Amino acid sequence: MDPHEVILYPLMTEITSRMIERENKVVFIVDRRATKVDIKRAVEELYQVKVKDVNTLITREGTKKAFVKLAPEYSATELAVKLGIL
Repeated sequence: MDPHEVILYPLMTEITSRMIERENKVVFIVDRRATKVDIKRAVEELYQVKVKDVNTLITREGTKKAFVKLAPEYSATELAVKLGIL
């Protein structure tokens, strides 16, 4: 899958902003068919960061959220600023 097809858009809510600050995680809405490996590869390729872990969940609305934890040497806050969500 093409990285631009995997990552649809970053998600910004009060809870996700707390995750950025406290857990070094960024949340994205992703393609439902994307695997955790696809998501990890897409985030690393598109944003030049190292991903430590990916967790996903499918919402009641049917969208797929990816909780992407960055490696300690990368800052989720900096990535959020670069994405224009913080």
